[in-house]
Amino acid sequence: MDLLHSFLGDDIQAGLLIILNLIVIESLLSVDNAAVLATMVMDLPKEQRNKALRYGIIGAYVFRGICLFLAAWLVKIWWLKPLGGLYLLYLAFSYFKEKAGGGKNEDEVIDKSGNWFYRSTVGMIGTFWATVALVEMMDLAFSIDNVFAAVAFTDHLFLIYTGVFTGILAMRFVAQTFVKLMEQFTFLETVAFIVIGVLGIKLSASVLTHFYPESPVSRLLESEKTDLFVSLFTVAIFVVPVLTSLLFNFPERHNSEEAEVAERAEDVLKEGNEIL
Repeated sequence: MDLLHSFLGDDIQAGLLIILNLIVIESLLSVDNAAVLATMVMDLPKEQRNKALRYGIIGAYVFRGICLFLAAWLVKIWWLKPLGGLYLLYLAFSYFKEKAGGGKNEDEVIDKSGNWFYRSTVGMIGTFWATVALVEMMDLAFSIDNVFAAVAFTDHLFLIYTGVFTGILAMRFVAQTFVKLMEQFTFLETVAFIVIGVLGIKLSASVLTHFYPESPVSRLLESEKTDLFVSLFTVAIFVVPVLTSLLFNFPERHNSEEAEVAERAEDVLKEGNEIL
């Protein structure tokens, strides 16, 4: 029992709940990562497309592995928490802004020419390698998401390691299951970004807990009850809509446009499984 407490913290059930939350979040982020990779290489010839995806998948593993080793160091730098929170809030805001605008046509590829990094490299190394470099930059961004999402749930290093390592495993095994779920329950992507927004708020609030640690609000934010509430909220916001969708078809299931995105993500993840 002492061993379990050392790994999972004082509250074993809360620790297990955090791990469950991390599995869900990291798997959905991996699906999102795969969908972005698929879209970014669509303008390349087919033979180059598969090669670029191969490099992208390998890069995703490498960067997540690096973040696994850096997690213990990152969690000690207090200002990275609010910075990470603002980044997660930016991701959530960008997603819902795009949703409100009707979203982009998923049959189109990403306009890489509008990206400064791509424009800076394409003239020197060509279209293929500039695309690969852009894919790897996206891999790095998603790997950072992976760490920030884990840190938002807990400061416990073992649980953070578990969350980041889950992100690595999710790319290899779990994410394809979530692709299938997203094909049927297309609203899960929106739910995931709601959770990312909540985690962003929690991380951003660490500015208050750093400068005013003794304030009642800081104590509440740092309490185990708040951590438990966030964990339970995360589970509920995924489980309840799925149950109501199954029972009452609300939210409505299976949107063909989003199912196509999930199919692209599945193709990328299958490519990764073949590589490894």
